[in-house]
Amino acid sequence: MPIRPIRFAGYASVFDVPDADRDTVRRGAFAHTLNARKCPIPLLWQHRPNEKVGVIEWLSEDNRGLRVIGRIDRLSSRAAKLVAQGTIDGLSFGYRARDVRKSELGRELLSLDLFEISLVTHPLQFSARVHLVT
Repeated sequence: MPIRPIRFAGYASVFDVPDADRDTVRRGAFAHTLNARKCPIPLLWQHRPNEKVGVIEWLSEDNRGLRVIGRIDRLSSRAAKLVAQGTIDGLSFGYRARDVRKSELGRELLSLDLFEISLVTHPLQFSARVHLVT
């Protein structure tokens, strides 16, 4: 059987819905990163910088959120197996806030520097999920 890469599509962030930490990402929050990005965004396992499992091949904002297409490099890795089985389907992202508005309801994230996207067991934003695996 030929080995082929594991690729997936999903949302790393969903706009205008508070996450479990009461942070709400607003439309346009990733514009700075999308315009200034000079290298691929790494795909990490559970936000661990020493566990890079792939790369984000494509990302953009749409009406729903930050849509991503990623590739898992190590096909024999635990991450590849768990994503292919559908056992792990959570997505999350690492960032530095550039512009934040605080309120009694939490924080509104208006502009962010995106550093990484991670496959996670329990995303803070419940709807940040892998939707398709090929």
